[in-house]
Amino acid sequence: MTDRIHATYLIETAADPAGAVAVMAGEQSSGTFMKLPGETDALRERSGARIERIEPLESTDAPSLPGAMASGNGVYARATVELSWPLENIGPSLPNLMATVAGNLFELKQFSGLKILDIDLPAPFFERYSGPKFGIDGTRKLSGVHDRPLLGTIVKPSVGLDVAGTAALVDTLCAAGLDFIKDDELQANGSFCPFEDRARAVMDVINRHADRSGSKAMYAFNITGDLDEMRRHHDLVLELGGTCVMVSLNSVGIVGMVEIAGHSQLPVHAHRNGWGYLSRSPALGWSYIAWQKIWRLAGADHMHVNGLRNKFCESDDSVMASARACLTPMSTDHPCLVMPVFSSGQTVHQVAETFSGLGSNDLIHAAGGGIVGHPDGVAAGVSAMREAWEAARLGISAPARAADHPDLARALEFYRP
Repeated sequence: MTDRIHATYLIETAADPAGAVAVMAGEQSSGTFMKLPGETDALRERSGARIERIEPLESTDAPSLPGAMASGNGVYARATVELSWPLENIGPSLPNLMATVAGNLFELKQFSGLKILDIDLPAPFFERYSGPKFGIDGTRKLSGVHDRPLLGTIVKPSVGLDVAGTAALVDTLCAAGLDFIKDDELQANGSFCPFEDRARAVMDVINRHADRSGSKAMYAFNITGDLDEMRRHHDLVLELGGTCVMVSLNSVGIVGMVEIAGHSQLPVHAHRNGWGYLSRSPALGWSYIAWQKIWRLAGADHMHVNGLRNKFCESDDSVMASARACLTPMSTDHPCLVMPVFSSGQTVHQVAETFSGLGSNDLIHAAGGGIVGHPDGVAAGVSAMREAWEAARLGISAPARAADHPDLARALEFYRP
């Protein structure tokens, strides 16, 4: 890998693709809408973005996005494009990386479609940013869960429970044997369920169960907030014996994530809420393959990837590609592996496909109704999900495993698609 930043894009344009990409490269480096006296050939050679490749794709007869140049012949060309920049332009800086590879590109009228597909970063980025402090191995050590996924759930209702109600629910979840519990991203520090009171009450419950069973549930407390507030809330969770904190990535931004990850002595559970506005259009925004690399390098330990047959719009192929990306090393010396988090409408019916698609047990499988809604109670829901994963590990079907595991049998029938 050289000391250049590389980014790959999908583009759509009414113009000649080579000319449009030249505008794109100029806009994101040394150029502007007109030639300036100071933009010498030597300066462009040193600091200009380089067009590494343009690979034509099938064209379309209608623009994907409004506001672009109209096509004179009714053809909008599509292509895969790779640009690169010298590291010297910005240094190893994640915030300035975002301005370079994204920046003003999406507004350029030459393009009726533009999406970032991937990024590749030179070694100095991995020297400056520590990446995940805990990742997969640290999460397993703190949770005490080895050789299988962490089974988890989300506190529901998302908001509305008071402190006592939240603690009572966590008591039930811990008694059922869940490995992982998280605040919903909507539960923050409101007056009805203030963070400090909630953290103390929840950790009282978790510590009591841990003293009894020897196994401590990992609870991801949502500390999303201003920097000082996040640090303060992290410190309280650490003091109380907690083992995880959560932040909403699109809310705290890159700087917030870098700062809290640098401060944290606990795994950081990274929630991607808002991801749809960056990705839902196939012609605009980011692929998860590119986007997740930034947050891994910034210090995330767990990253949400949605789930198979989810309640949202994302396809199963996209979900699995996102999850596999979390387990794909970013570089030889700095793999920055993070634990993918599957959630959204998950039941025992998605387990076998999740395991076969990912090819790994290194994940958190978070099921709300798929565990808590089991007709025989939460403990039966945990048991059913655990047996579904054991069946997948053993290479047998869930129905075969259910023949002598009634909780799983009941779940397969109750959650029948």
